[in-house]
Amino acid sequence: MFELLLDHPRFVVVNKCAPMSFHAEEGPGFFVAVEEALCCKLWPVHRLDKVTTGLILFARDAAAAALLGQAFEQHQVQKCYLALSDKKPSKKQGLIKGDMAKARRGAWRLLRSAQNPAVTRFDSESLGDGLRLYRLWPQTGKTHQLRVAMKSLGAPILGDELYGGSPYQRTCLHAYALRFKAFGEEFELVAPPDFLAAPPPPFEAKPQGAS
Repeated sequence: MFELLLDHPRFVVVNKCAPMSFHAEEGPGFFVAVEEALCCKLWPVHRLDKVTTGLILFARDAAAAALLGQAFEQHQVQKCYLALSDKKPSKKQGLIKGDMAKARRGAWRLLRSAQNPAVTRFDSESLGDGLRLYRLWPQTGKTHQLRVAMKSLGAPILGDELYGGSPYQRTCLHAYALRFKAFGEEFELVAPPDFLAAPPPPFEAKPQGAS
């Protein structure tokens, strides 16, 4: 269900290893399951969609939750996600920006307006056999932001059928890395996804000549 990656006096970072709702649907949600497994009270700082795996940070006290939450809100936490698609994108790298509005069946859609936009920087490279790997750096934290961004490229995430992705055993979206400063220290945590054997560096530019 999860792997404990960092046990700090003020917070913990875990790797969510399988799709699971953050809060309860039927039975305990992921947050409660982590609290019970670690035998401690935790404060949520940010969240992942049910279908998304990867890194989640939980505070150990209310003051730490406030400080870390502010860091996320002020975009002081760098995040890198990895995604796979088997569709051809409209562009291979760049910026995806636009307001988001609710659509049908619990989905969202990207608008052309930019009053309070979702902003995502990305690059990509071919893996062969029709698959393409995307590194996604969200600059904002909107619901379903990355899934909507990928759909807007014409390259919905593999397994994300809500947004038009091809059927697969899982939705191939993973919170790969976090980089931030807190409590007088600098942290960089990385958790490779199960759908990729050799993931790229999370925050470095692509090698020259990458397709």
